Parts: sequence; structure tokens; C-alpha cells
Amino acid sequence: MIEEIGIVTKTDGIMARVAVQKKGTCEGCAVKGVCETQGEGAEIEAINAIHAKVGQTVKVSIKPQVYLKGTMMVYGIPLIALIAGAIFGKNIGETYFHGTNSDLIAAIAGFGALILSFLFIKIWARSFETKTEYKPVIEEIIN
Repeated sequence: MIEEIGIVTKTDGIMARVAVQKKGTCEGCAVKGVCETQGEGAEIEAINAIHAKVGQTVKVSIKPQVYLKGTMMVYGIPLIALIAGAIFGKNIGETYFHGTNSDLIAAIAGFGALILSFLFIKIWARSFETKTEYKPVIEEIIN
């Protein structure tokens, strides 16, 4: 489990907002869509099954599988799209555009596929926002 310690800032039904200290890894975090960075920290939306109250210090955890899925979604899919687009563009350039440098076609196709993959991920990520199995969970109240 990936665990963080934070302070509950807001509660809303079974959900709570938890302010946690920002770490150096926040910028490249695969699940930063569930956080809102605020200066020195981040605010995470977490499931509050133990009914923590505003002001309490809590331990929040996220499953490693969720983190791995997020990492693959943010890094793996765009990388694969860039490489596949470049290969496709190179082949198309050599076959159909004899007067044009095929490397230029490969670069355009690669970056085009990369941009399309980011749009796809943005749309796909919206479906994860509503699923509670992908949200962090407040495990315990510290104080």
C-alpha cells in the first residue's frame, strides 16, 4: 500500500478531502488527477468509511495496482502511441511520399499519435473518477 498522512479539510458524505504534504514525486505522479496541489501540499479526495472529521490527522492509502494502472495509462500508452505512430509514418512516407523525407512524415505521425493518446487518456480518465475502487481510502485516524 502507498500511504500518506494528512489532515481532513472537508467531509461530504462518504468522501473527504485530505491535505497531505507535497513530495518531490507529485509532479510525475500517475494518479495526480485525484489531487489538487496547493503550495507545499496536495489535497486528495478519499473515501471516508471511518467517518473522520474535519481537523483530524488520518492515514490515507492507495492500492499499488491502482498506482500501476495509472502509471501505465499516463506513461505507457503515450510512449506506445509515439513509437507506433513514428513507425507507421515512416512506412507511409517511404511508400506514398517519395519526394518528401520519410523521417519528417514519421515525426509528424508520431507526435500526432502522441497528442491523440493524451486526448484518449483524458476522456478515459473521466470514467475512473466516478469509480470508488480507484480512490484513496482513509485507513485510520491518527489523533
